[in-house]
Amino acid sequence: MKKRYALLLLLLIGSLHTQAQIKWSNPLDQPFPVIRGRAWHNEQQGTYARLPLKAKNLVNKAVWNLSQQSAGLSIAFYSNSPEIKIKYTVTGGRSMAHMPATGVSGVDLYATDRNGGSRWCAAKYSLGDTLVYTYDGLTYEDASNKGYEYTLFLPLYNSVSFLEIGVKDNASISFIPVSEEKPLVVYGTSIAQGACASRPGMAWINIINRTMEHPVVNLGFSGSGKLEKELFELLAETDAKLYIIDCMPNMISPADTAVIAERILTGIKTLRTRNQAPVLLVEHSGYMNEYTSDRAEASYRASNRQLRKAYNTLMQQEPDIYYLTKEEIGLSMDAMVEGVHPSDLGMQQYADSYVKKIREILKEETGTESTCIPCKQQRDPYDWQARHEQILKLNRTDSPEAVIIGNSIVHYWAGEPLAHQQRGKHAWSRLFKGTKVHNLGFGWDKIENVLWRIYHGELDGYEAKNIFMLIGTNNLQFNTDHEIIEGIVFTAKAIRERQPSAKLHVIGILPRKGQEQRIAHINTELQQELVKSNAIYIDLTPFLTKRDGRIDESLFGDGLHPNEKGYKKIAEALLKERML
Repeated sequence: MKKRYALLLLLLIGSLHTQAQIKWSNPLDQPFPVIRGRAWHNEQQGTYARLPLKAKNLVNKAVWNLSQQSAGLSIAFYSNSPEIKIKYTVTGGRSMAHMPATGVSGVDLYATDRNGGSRWCAAKYSLGDTLVYTYDGLTYEDASNKGYEYTLFLPLYNSVSFLEIGVKDNASISFIPVSEEKPLVVYGTSIAQGACASRPGMAWINIINRTMEHPVVNLGFSGSGKLEKELFELLAETDAKLYIIDCMPNMISPADTAVIAERILTGIKTLRTRNQAPVLLVEHSGYMNEYTSDRAEASYRASNRQLRKAYNTLMQQEPDIYYLTKEEIGLSMDAMVEGVHPSDLGMQQYADSYVKKIREILKEETGTESTCIPCKQQRDPYDWQARHEQILKLNRTDSPEAVIIGNSIVHYWAGEPLAHQQRGKHAWSRLFKGTKVHNLGFGWDKIENVLWRIYHGELDGYEAKNIFMLIGTNNLQFNTDHEIIEGIVFTAKAIRERQPSAKLHVIGILPRKGQEQRIAHINTELQQELVKSNAIYIDLTPFLTKRDGRIDESLFGDGLHPNEKGYKKIAEALLKERML
């Protein structure tokens, strides 16, 4: 018997020791807002709600209660832990008849690796009084011990009352503040809220967030989305990049159909009093039984006709009004759970159609080459995402006259925002004397990373007189010459669309040790391609090489990055060309 008790005691001690290996953090205890996917960060402290407290007396009770559910909300953090645990409590039922508990009440974790790739994380879960998701056996692609950026999507149809994130006690965790970027703001119905995704990451709004990486505010409310005046007034308070109005699924009764056009016109007028952001009106996506029921088809066709009527009127009155049709959404026969709400298949089809349309509206096209597909990165020790946010804030508070876009060659030159090292401060001061210049250089950026930053607001909200771009050297070991040239030209086009009046100066790839001949060939081809893009091409090679075409190593610290003397040469060359 004593041996039995001793064994139980050892098991208990072992269990307690295992528990002690996890350290817990509450996202709501952070000194800055970390709950993503909502617009009123300073008015929702201490909750996982989607509407601010002031809305309680503005919207109807059903909408208010639904706004307490965490659909579309997420939390981002960095961690290198081999095990991540989520424990939380919710206030409602775990599941619904047509939607599993993992979608109604579950969470969903995605990792972003150092090259910007997205990786889904599988979990073991327990849905008791306290819900627990355990992600164990997590591995990382390098030995730097930096870990990954994680995004945790919260339940779609339940209210979170408490949540903590646990990592191993010898691992790190740091929460990421909400972005300075303008969000996509969605007003809709139960489909927008997330019915009937099998897990949060598969709701179409969250798929858009994962695909485009723009902040998305989810104001989808089950059984609602009636184009209410009060909701449009709240929408107008958000500083949106794009408004999406997807309410037709709940506007199919004769009484509702009769007021669609009037409410749309009034609602858009309300938005325009505060914000000139583009507006996307979305048709009813149809019912899967429409080919076996004339009544089902007739109900949504009537709603779509009224929406089209409002759209045609708005096209004569307002700029930047866009339209997404049922046919463009293109749901297949098996895309719904019960003929009304999308399954994961339907959610993906919804999201694909939205992404295509949003890219058209926001001019965020992608190409076929990897250099033309925007993505983030975290290859250097500095915090890439934090620098991006710093630039957004700096541009908003102190508009620049000129910017210089690039990789580490630009990043560690000089200028605001300050880097931890400035290798050519005097040359920078001489070159840009009397001009307000912002440094948009990021160490280890490839062309596709620069494209991501452009698509995410670094050239928005101001009019620059001059824009300099020096990119491409970090793609040499990964891409062909053709892919590099395509990417630089593609990025130049993206810049021109956002800053049409600026002088765009594209600097050829600087020569680097051992690759002088290849770079010279790329630059020759690049110069020819840029003729079509109304950009000024600058070749600094003659100033940085010897007569035999090899680099002058006295101008470089490592055969790639200029030293102080090298930056002086660059500044002299640009001054000689009178580029400012």
